[in-house]
Amino acid sequence: MPERDVCSWTVMIAAYSRHGFPEEAWSLFHEMPKTGIQPNQFAFSSVLLTCANMASLEKGIEIHRQIERSGFESDVVVATALVDMYAKCGSIEKARELFDKMHQSDIVSWNAMITGYAQNGLVDEALKLFKQMPERDAFSWTGMIAGYAQNGLLEEALKLFNEMPHRTVVSWNAMISGLAHHDRGTEALKLFEQMQSAGVKPNSNTFVGILPVCANLAVFEQGMQIHEKIKRFGFQSHVPVANALVDMYAKCGCIQKAREVFDEMPQRNVVSWTTMIVAYAMHGFGRESLVVFEQMIEDGMIPDHITFVGVLTACSRAGLVNEGYGYFNQMVRKYNILPVLEHYRCMVDLLGRAGHLDEAFDFVKEMPVKPDAVLWICLLGACRLHNNVELAECAAEYISELDPQNTAPYVLLSNIYAAARRWSDIAKLRKMMKDRGLKKTPACSWIEVNNQVHAFFVGDGIDAKLQNAIQKG
Repeated sequence: MPERDVCSWTVMIAAYSRHGFPEEAWSLFHEMPKTGIQPNQFAFSSVLLTCANMASLEKGIEIHRQIERSGFESDVVVATALVDMYAKCGSIEKARELFDKMHQSDIVSWNAMITGYAQNGLVDEALKLFKQMPERDAFSWTGMIAGYAQNGLLEEALKLFNEMPHRTVVSWNAMISGLAHHDRGTEALKLFEQMQSAGVKPNSNTFVGILPVCANLAVFEQGMQIHEKIKRFGFQSHVPVANALVDMYAKCGCIQKAREVFDEMPQRNVVSWTTMIVAYAMHGFGRESLVVFEQMIEDGMIPDHITFVGVLTACSRAGLVNEGYGYFNQMVRKYNILPVLEHYRCMVDLLGRAGHLDEAFDFVKEMPVKPDAVLWICLLGACRLHNNVELAECAAEYISELDPQNTAPYVLLSNIYAAARRWSDIAKLRKMMKDRGLKKTPACSWIEVNNQVHAFFVGDGIDAKLQNAIQKG
């Protein structure tokens, strides 16, 4: 553009903020005054959204000071953006202080404060404010529903959802996602069906919310049907939706279909590549997973810490110990990614599966972070695989200290003793579990019959229940 005014700058800052490019929005905002253009209230509100998206309270305070100097603090748009920023950055007291100081608040301001309370786990405070609202819109109701759902109060969320006078696609999405995130997938699927029966058109967020349910329950047929709906509504090229499809097909056991969706994507982000890498790794195609990783690098994509979890898992499943060490070092030295517990778990799993049990134990003891029970269970599982009783007992002891109610170490150790024919040790182990009041969690399986998901637990009369499910289907 030959000439840029404050509107031009603001539009670009807002576009970067709303489309997930906070660093670019931040840089552009600071570049603007250097050209002699001073930010207006809309530029300030856009950059505050950037601070909120980055969860950077420090940056938000810096902008707040500029606003005070510029005289825009009393503007309702700016004041609302400040409330939203402080709430999303975890400073809920400051958000409420500014909300109470507003000379003129509108429904957007009230919604920002209610959502802020809900997102910070203060649902009682959110409800008080919700009841005090002079008027409510769909965002008000949805904010409360999402708040209840995020904090695990699903019955309250459902009650409010059912009371809502006019439900929008956003409110349906909030309720579906809330159920999905709290392991109530079958209810989420039913609600998705009700949404369609109500004539509400799903959007991309609807599909991003419901596809993980199909993935977690491994309901392939329903996943396929939802894929057809995605095509019908034109969201197949939407990157987050396509990523969710790849994940769904992989978790439903159809790795070929997952690869087809991946290959058809016109654009891919780091999540796309990582999802495909993890998909291959979890299905035991370690070398294929590493090929995708190398293609990702050639494509100019920078891997993140989750990508390397997938890569290290691939090495583990393929028994590639040297390659695993190589990628671990590459992650640290080339990409400056500090290893977290998940990466260390992958390395212990890699060494353990390959039979390098002493090396794995030494690796754990030399870790700069404290190992958790899950990591020790990885080592214990390897001990079972390679019949190392002595190291298994050591790992089980660590697990019992870290997670006394976890029955997994007792079950695994019992299997190891059985393989070694140490029956007296099994008897001692069972007595110890009984004395500590521990019971093995019954196994559970899901099956899909005519688009209905049925759960089966060990000991609940599976034959009769299965026949009943099939007859109902």
